Amino acid sequence: MNVQALVARNIRRLRVAKEISQDAFAADTGIDRAYVSRLESGSENPGILLLERIAVALEVEVGELFRKPEPGEKEPMTLRSGRKPGRVG
Repeated sequence: MNVQALVARNIRRLRVAKEISQDAFAADTGIDRAYVSRLESGSENPGILLLERIAVALEVEVGELFRKPEPGEKEPMTLRSGRKPGRVG
């Protein structure tokens, strides 16, 4: 697994484990939600200062973003999408 894919996997793993939505995570890090999606898919390569902001938002050390998965460790799940409140007539 290349470093970019490893970081992407760990961002998603940590965010989902803390049950933080992409919207909330984007607000916490000061980046666009679409950019969060691209980071987690591995199509964007974050700079070192952004990695630091991500680690702070996830309450982990920066090194945790580079943790290799254990053998047999499953891919991170996705959070369930919330429903928008219905309109009251």
